[in-house]
Amino acid sequence: MPKKRLKQNEKRRYENFLKKRDMKKILKEITSSDKKQAEKLLPKAYKTIDKAAKTNVIKKNTASRKKSRITKLVNQKENAK
Repeated sequence: MPKKRLKQNEKRRYENFLKKRDMKKILKEITSSDKKQAEKLLPKAYKTIDKAAKTNVIKKNTASRKKSRITKLVNQKENAK
């Protein structure tokens, strides 16, 4: 492989890693937080998931499934308290 292609692949791989890491981090924050905090973090989670789906880090249906599940989780927290 040409050197330029290797550098491009390395850079893209790292950017994808960062997007996935951010997504996992915010999902973990939502699951471990209380109802009010989770509701505040929900738009940020949607944003990171949508960005990951837009750049093909995750697939569209996976993004939709993740958003649905975290919304369901936040609503369950609401009913529990």
